[in-house]
Amino acid sequence: MKSVGILRVCAVVVMLGACASARAGGAFDMERWDAILDDLRTRAAAENISEATVRAALKNPAFIPSIVRSDKNQSEFKLTLDQYLARTVSPSRIANGKKMRAKYPTMLARVEHTYGVPPHVMLAFWGMESNYGEYKAAHRLTDAFLTLMYEGRRETFFGKQMLALMKIADDNNLDITQIRGSWAGAMGHFQFIPTTLAMYGADGNGDGHIDIIGSVGDAMFSAGNYLNKLGWNQNERIVRAVVVPADFDNDLLKGDVKKTLSDWAAMGVTLPDGAPLPSADMTAGLVADTTAGPAASAASTVPADMDADVQPRPVIRAYLTYPNFYRIKKWNNSNWYAIAVAALADELK
Repeated sequence: MKSVGILRVCAVVVMLGACASARAGGAFDMERWDAILDDLRTRAAAENISEATVRAALKNPAFIPSIVRSDKNQSEFKLTLDQYLARTVSPSRIANGKKMRAKYPTMLARVEHTYGVPPHVMLAFWGMESNYGEYKAAHRLTDAFLTLMYEGRRETFFGKQMLALMKIADDNNLDITQIRGSWAGAMGHFQFIPTTLAMYGADGNGDGHIDIIGSVGDAMFSAGNYLNKLGWNQNERIVRAVVVPADFDNDLLKGDVKKTLSDWAAMGVTLPDGAPLPSADMTAGLVADTTAGPAASAASTVPADMDADVQPRPVIRAYLTYPNFYRIKKWNNSNWYAIAVAALADELK
């Protein structure tokens, strides 16, 4: 078993011109690699994962250097909110979402009836995560997890993912060698990692198995179950567009400070047209792209009969963020992502 593993590891490294270094004991630690495989065999047996699945999962394992590079270089150029929304809530994604709504009306209705998540919200997550299934997974997940375990930065986390993947394959009669996903281990239409799938996976097509890659129904039911368990409230909006004074405290625009709507109103927050906030007994946060700078309020343009010396009041465009916004952040802890889900969902109503 180990000799086969060595051959495949070296074959992968050869393609990147580093096999000689690995053989010389410089870059690649074969003993560490074999110890990881042996430890997984022991832990899998303790969790009653079948020997057939363990053998399949650890047969001809490959170390993928590009995955290590990806993990070490996650600090990407930060997009402004407008740039991010232009990229994620594009006309083509909106059009494709509407096509998916027409294609899966029954399944979307079943998800809403079962889990209380409306079709436009489900479609928004689906579009954001995989462009409605068009995303093509790059890696065999067993190789991705083994590579990231070997890298060591989050060995415990990825070890749990590997074992969860093995158990999922075992329980659902899936060929683990054919399960592919992102370099970081997310898979399927809604990009679940294995431990999330183990907790929230649901059988949407009634065949007794859960396959979020091959079955749209299973993927939708699993995502609906996850959002339901996060507390999704179909009677509440996600965000509301507002404006705040240009001299507003930036520390209050990160979404982590929550106040009542009346408190925000008293601090100068209004609707984009200058109208007062709605009167409601609820709390919300505030999120804005403070790098974008102030803009003139639409409500503050100078009427024709007004003194030309009067200038529009500069404001910052922002969003009131309601409880569903923070539920989205438990799925993906990004303010921009949560706003994009809300924007795409609104387009798909």
